[in-house]
Amino acid sequence: MKVIRAKDSCEAGAFAAELIAAQVKQKPVCVLGLATGSTPLDTYAQLIAAYRAGELDFSCVRSVNLDEYVGLGPDHDQSYAWFMWHNLFERINIDPHNTHIPDGITANPDAECQRYDALIASLGGVDLQLLGIGPNAHIGFNEPGDAFIPETHVVELTDSTISANARFFASVDQVPRQAITMGIRAILQARKVVLIATGTGKAKAVCDAFWGPVTPMVPASILQLHPDFTLVADDDALSLTPSSN
Repeated sequence: MKVIRAKDSCEAGAFAAELIAAQVKQKPVCVLGLATGSTPLDTYAQLIAAYRAGELDFSCVRSVNLDEYVGLGPDHDQSYAWFMWHNLFERINIDPHNTHIPDGITANPDAECQRYDALIASLGGVDLQLLGIGPNAHIGFNEPGDAFIPETHVVELTDSTISANARFFASVDQVPRQAITMGIRAILQARKVVLIATGTGKAKAVCDAFWGPVTPMVPASILQLHPDFTLVADDDALSLTPSSN
């Protein structure tokens, strides 16, 4: 594991953007695994700025997103498809046909999970996977449980995840209770993994995941086994780790 320490979320986003930009420049036809939520916003802003400055070309990039809420279509302003379009895709020159997100309004979620795994395989896997981490150490929507689930699957969101995401909705009652999430296998098979963690609210999850045992009760801990994993974290997120005490 490589650790890049940032002074705040803005600097963490800039560091992560540099890693993604290097991947795109090295392999213009790369496959990027992308994340949603507040964590990657600074990173996406930096990538948009680099594109507008003529420093990056996304025309050949393919992307696969980690997850989508069950029941929300791309026109819903809290769907992850909507998020990606408005916070990144419409602001760079990526081909919309090369962007892939699980279908949250499919009539057959289990079949959609199988389709998504087949899609990732057909693209040759992910070159660089960007991740955030939940307060309960989930990655994507791989929640704490008795076992790591390798395949893309439908997950029942935990109460802590629903509460954490309620800030994006008018009320907690509007937060979907299920999501389709990329499984642990596709994440671990990514050739590079970059996880961003910022703020004191992520400090315990970071400490448990990367300085504790590997256990499915702490889903992000599986990344300790990845051969090319980079943690980009600010001082607050690293405040409980042994190196900070």
